Amino acid sequence: FRLLVSEKLIQAARQQAEKGLAGKMEGHAEMDMAVTEGPLLRRLLSGKGRTAISHYFVMDWVSIWKDIALGLLLAGVMAAFVPTDAWSSLFLQTHPSLAKLWGPLIGPVVAVLSFVCSVGNVPLAAVLWNGGISFGGVVSFLFADLIVLPILNIYRRYYGWKMMAAITGIFYASMVLAALAVELGFQALGIVPQHRRAQVVEAAFTWNYTTFLNIAFLLLAASLVVRFLKTGGPNMLREMA
Repeated sequence: FRLLVSEKLIQAARQQAEKGLAGKMEGHAEMDMAVTEGPLLRRLLSGKGRTAISHYFVMDWVSIWKDIALGLLLAGVMAAFVPTDAWSSLFLQTHPSLAKLWGPLIGPVVAVLSFVCSVGNVPLAAVLWNGGISFGGVVSFLFADLIVLPILNIYRRYYGWKMMAAITGIFYASMVLAALAVELGFQALGIVPQHRRAQVVEAAFTWNYTTFLNIAFLLLAASLVVRFLKTGGPNMLREMA
């Protein structure tokens, strides 16, 4: 990275960063509620430990729930309203050799336009795979959560426009090359998936082991939320919002 960015640009970015412009949930990133006394199990089960876990849990969800919800919404809309032929044409599915090169190039572009980051991009990646994007295209799309619009705005805010542009260009090139390498490696090993029936959501409710795991973790999540509410969490959340 340092070889591709001038010292002048780095200094300008440092000056911008030193302004200390705070973003949303900035305090969460700096929050330290670590419990360091005693063995691990005792720390986990202690009052302070359970409080720290509950606060980190809720704060993390507050930070990412919009991305997850938006990702599921966009995935549903695109799966329902974008014709299969449109995806096939965009991803050059009728030209397999060219599609392997085009997929990693177009994947990050779709990610930027859909502005879905974090795990919210996974259901949309499934839609793109079903639509005909190459395996490398899916990989580059997932990598591209580092250059989606909300993240680019953070780069701009902290480091300035020029450094944001440099970071975007370097990250984009890295994603494309890495995705091509992954596809070639998987292809050499013969483990690139052949079917395109990735399931975005369950088609119907069924009782299976995931159902019971979901119930168990929902109960655990509920207990953490209750702990968060009883230990001053809402006040901390209001200060960080």
